[in-house]
Amino acid sequence: MLKQILVLTFIFLASFLVRAQHAELPSVERSQLSRVPEVNRTELVAFAKQFLGIAYRGGSKDPEKGFDCSGFVYYVFKQFNVTLPRSSKEYGSLGKSLKPEEFKVGDVLVFYGYKDKTHIGHVGIICEADGMKSRFIHASSGKAHGITISNLGSKGYSRRFYKCIDVLE
Repeated sequence: MLKQILVLTFIFLASFLVRAQHAELPSVERSQLSRVPEVNRTELVAFAKQFLGIAYRGGSKDPEKGFDCSGFVYYVFKQFNVTLPRSSKEYGSLGKSLKPEEFKVGDVLVFYGYKDKTHIGHVGIICEADGMKSRFIHASSGKAHGITISNLGSKGYSRRFYKCIDVLE
């Protein structure tokens, strides 16, 4: 019985201390506890660029085997403790669309598919932000057939563009 009382007392004191610590945090810090971790966008893009030339491989998020587009985006952000969808289709309902003048390095571009312009089918990461002239790094199944950097303003991508989202805020 005494053992149970001691355990309950310990639990009560521990929970009281945890609540007291959180109560002392400024409101800004408290709100950040549940937010995406602070990520240096330049470092994220530099990390992504080290995979330039890695082969395209459908269904893969493994740098040893190659990447598909969503596997590449998933893998890069995961290294910065940001978990994103594994399928490009899931990006259609993710985040708020940004205006071109709001595009930043590290934002995710979302595109319709190459053959099916009614469904989301491709994603990439902005590495040079300049509105609709931005450049992005992605895993291409097309001519490059691997990790490459492309121009958003090119005909092949501008006509398939769906939206740009900031997954870090």
